[in-house]
Amino acid sequence: MRVTERTPKDARSWSLTARVDEIPIWRHVVADVLQSWRADQRAVELAAFGISELLSNVVKHVPDRRCRLRVVRLGEQVYIQLFDSSAVPPVMGEPAWNAESGRGLWLLREMCPQFGWETAPRRLGAKCVWFSCRLTSEGER
Repeated sequence: MRVTERTPKDARSWSLTARVDEIPIWRHVVADVLQSWRADQRAVELAAFGISELLSNVVKHVPDRRCRLRVVRLGEQVYIQLFDSSAVPPVMGEPAWNAESGRGLWLLREMCPQFGWETAPRRLGAKCVWFSCRLTSEGER
């Protein structure tokens, strides 16, 4: 999904300062949005996992921890976007089997049909890390 400054009609957006103790709150907020769009449990769980990973990385790697979370519905797809002020690209290599960290984004990329990052419009931050999933798994095999 190409990042634009315009927020589509079926979208929700929040500016926040990422804090470890608030990640469960944001997981719940996004789950509520997806449920209002009639997402199935698989989509809600995947989105919650992805939110945890993206916000955790902001806490670890973005000095001011400020970010913008955006959830966009385009037909049967939902896109989760996280904009932050760091221009440093996310690291998504396959982790070593004995690594104690570095699995989150790799695992998210493996679980999602679309995953990526790109430079963001200046007003929104330095970069955007995003992933997508279907609202329902109906018809998938």
